[in-house]
Amino acid sequence: MIKKKIVNLSTYLSEIAVHGIQEKKGNDIVRLDLRKLNSSVSDYFIVCNADSSNQVKAIADSVEEEIFKTTQTNPWRKEGHETAEWIILDYFDVVVHIFKTEKRDFYGIEDLWGDAQATSYQSA
Repeated sequence: MIKKKIVNLSTYLSEIAVHGIQEKKGNDIVRLDLRKLNSSVSDYFIVCNADSSNQVKAIADSVEEEIFKTTQTNPWRKEGHETAEWIILDYFDVVVHIFKTEKRDFYGIEDLWGDAQATSYQSA
């Protein structure tokens, strides 16, 4: 096993979240780095979408499982599991947004944080 030096816990947590999304084939994965923005509410927003409510739930479960398996951390808050149109997993410094595709298009969350450095990822 290769041990990785953890430079920044929130960066590491965001990478684990991205991996959890990739495991369930989340679409259009973007990590927004909010650390240099004065009005940021966290260090990172991770945003993705899926075509069905079942996939939205599966992605959220995968992210929670991967983060817990690695860090023994549960989300501080989670919202939206009932309708699964937009699930938010809040880990304080990392907030994961999992949308149904049409909801992501409607809310345009990346546009709200347009000054953030964005990194795009492919599904696994």
